[in-house]
Amino acid sequence: MKEPVKFGTDGWRAVIGDTYTFENVRRVSLATARVFKNHKNIKNGIVIGYDTRFLSKEFAHSSAEIFASQGIKVIITDSFVSTPTVSLLSRDKKLAFGVVITASHNPFKYNGYKLKDSFGGSMNPEELILVEKELINITQPVDTDTFENYLKNGQIEYIDGRRYYINNLKAKINIDVINKAGLKVLYEAMYGAGQNTINELIKVDQLHNIVNPYFEGGAPEPVEKNLGLACKTVKEGKYNICIVTDGDADRIALIDDNGNYVDAQKTFALLLKYLHAVKGFTGKVVRGFSASEIIKDYCSKYNLELETVPVGFKYISKKMIEEDVMIGAEESGGIGIKGHLPERDGLFNGLLFLEMLAVTGKSITELIKELDAEFGKYFYKRIDIHTTEEKKNKTLEICKGLKAGDSVAGKKIVSVDPLDGYKLFFDNGWITIRASGTEPLLRFYCETKGTDETLDVLNKTISNFNLK
Repeated sequence: MKEPVKFGTDGWRAVIGDTYTFENVRRVSLATARVFKNHKNIKNGIVIGYDTRFLSKEFAHSSAEIFASQGIKVIITDSFVSTPTVSLLSRDKKLAFGVVITASHNPFKYNGYKLKDSFGGSMNPEELILVEKELINITQPVDTDTFENYLKNGQIEYIDGRRYYINNLKAKINIDVINKAGLKVLYEAMYGAGQNTINELIKVDQLHNIVNPYFEGGAPEPVEKNLGLACKTVKEGKYNICIVTDGDADRIALIDDNGNYVDAQKTFALLLKYLHAVKGFTGKVVRGFSASEIIKDYCSKYNLELETVPVGFKYISKKMIEEDVMIGAEESGGIGIKGHLPERDGLFNGLLFLEMLAVTGKSITELIKELDAEFGKYFYKRIDIHTTEEKKNKTLEICKGLKAGDSVAGKKIVSVDPLDGYKLFFDNGWITIRASGTEPLLRFYCETKGTDETLDVLNKTISNFNLK
């Protein structure tokens, strides 16, 4: 019964049929119910949503049975929804928390369990630790009534979460100016939970907007290697832009008007400039540890306060709750915006980009050229290396000893930042080395300015650590 359940940087994820089982989903739900039984909003209940993955609806219903058995009112979406939809409902309905059955961008064989707090963002890590500790005490299955009977007695009720979310977007984005601009827009849904949403607000063509839990055998992750068809479609169809979201539609990626993938760092920088220079937003800027230095350059030039936090949107979310934050973003395309949610939202951010194009009358290519002219050209790349625990730990031990004056990949280290992994700065860029906390995996990030040396630096660094 005591299979390992570990909450990582963004919830618990595991392989379906291995440790991700109905039994474990019910155990996690019971532990969560016990930990938050005295929450100030518990009388209002909780919300549960789910994505398009294999058995996600069934796992969500099973989870709902557990919460209902503990006397907790459950509001459950009547179809798959994006993760931000659950965050929005949790906050707006003044609920105790939200549950999302999703493995986000992970490969098809995974599913997961995200917890969203009452403020509409990622749950605090300290609270997740309490759930993990309570799991130890749950060794026997819990008897519950059926989902249908809980529906009949009102302990569980449905909500049209998709409609609620669409109405929220309509109230916050200038849909009229977008529609009047006559943009030709492509949306790559990646078979995920964002499909058939923004097409109710604007004219848009969609790719992979059907439910396919197999994701063509891959992962619904909005990175360049997965977007060949979208890039080709944009180029051949002469689209102004392609918006891409991941499996649960909280992350965004862009493809420009020439069919080129736009890295997440430029996506972050473009939104920052639009919010600050065009929309007149104020407040602090928060970036994840592995985010671009162009953000630092922008904030320095325009006297904006910048804070860097460890990797994981939960750290950004916390800042957005406690302080006046204009925008917070991580390197992987997760962006939170002031006035919306302390949470990533790929569809909301995608519509903001359409609003940007409509208001400025400029293309993505032109907007990027303006950034390059003002701050110089930045190039960014990331490589993940699957290795052994022994090699992972040995690499981290070597990194721990690196200091200014040492060299990596033929680059002399100017300074080292050990906030979350090791960020090694050199004269025209940096490389960051971080380890996964749940598997034998090392992540290498690199950014260079002026000349694109990213792949060369990454490959040499990985070779230096004998990982190839």
